[in-house]
Amino acid sequence: MKYRLLASRANAATLFIRAMVGVVFLSEGIQKFLYPADLGSGRFAKIGLPAPEFFGPLVGGFEVVCGGLVLCGLLTRLAAAPLVGIMLVALFTTKIPILLGTEFLGFALRPLPRYGLLSMLHESRNDISMLCGSLFLVVTGAGPWSIDRFLSRK
Repeated sequence: MKYRLLASRANAATLFIRAMVGVVFLSEGIQKFLYPADLGSGRFAKIGLPAPEFFGPLVGGFEVVCGGLVLCGLLTRLAAAPLVGIMLVALFTTKIPILLGTEFLGFALRPLPRYGLLSMLHESRNDISMLCGSLFLVVTGAGPWSIDRFLSRK
């Protein structure tokens, strides 16, 4: 079972997806701790998330640990799964209000020059990229240039 989790038939180009996903999540997670008022618990409070003092550091911790694991290709499928969840919550809580042009289920709408589908797609380009990259890694695994590949050969 554990070797199936580590195995990957993905080609070497998977390294580029791992690098993109890993660097973005690792850096965003670190910034949630360095700038909590702007990017961590303070931002979570502005959005309307419950218990922001708890979820800010929790999400930041997951982003640092899972982003680092994805970057080095260790337990990649397992590490990418929580990142999918983080991106789904981010899209739901911050981009649905932009799509609708109003608060949604208590999640705040931030001031923008315009709202609707195109504005939501523009604002969510990073979230969608990280969601797709994380989903790709859950499905394909780390690829040949990874610690997962090394461990699965043993």
